[in-house]
Amino acid sequence: MKMTLIAVASTLATLSFSALAEDMPGMKMDGMEGMKMEQETKQAPVASAEGTIKAIDPAKHTVTLAHGAVPAVQWPPMTMAFAVTQDQLKGLSVGDHVSFSFKLEGGRATIVSIKK
Repeated sequence: MKMTLIAVASTLATLSFSALAEDMPGMKMDGMEGMKMEQETKQAPVASAEGTIKAIDPAKHTVTLAHGAVPAVQWPPMTMAFAVTQDQLKGLSVGDHVSFSFKLEGGRATIVSIKK
């Protein structure tokens, strides 16, 4: 019975907040025409690490790196593929020790910079 009351109260609270968030007819918006109404765009954070190149796949635009722990994204040491551009791969070979930075977007790790 107690759990049912909590569930009902929680649902009512959610519905009340949803109703408050809806547009309110008749609300005046005078004097706002000159204001910037830009949405804040969140950039994916950039993390840095060091590792060794294990494979390069120019056709898939990936570089596989065995890297150490990356505290910024709470990763343990591992070997994984990162998305990379052809230009970023210039001068790099399998076996090279590299420093690199990357960002996570949509579940994919993309190299921002990489160098020996």
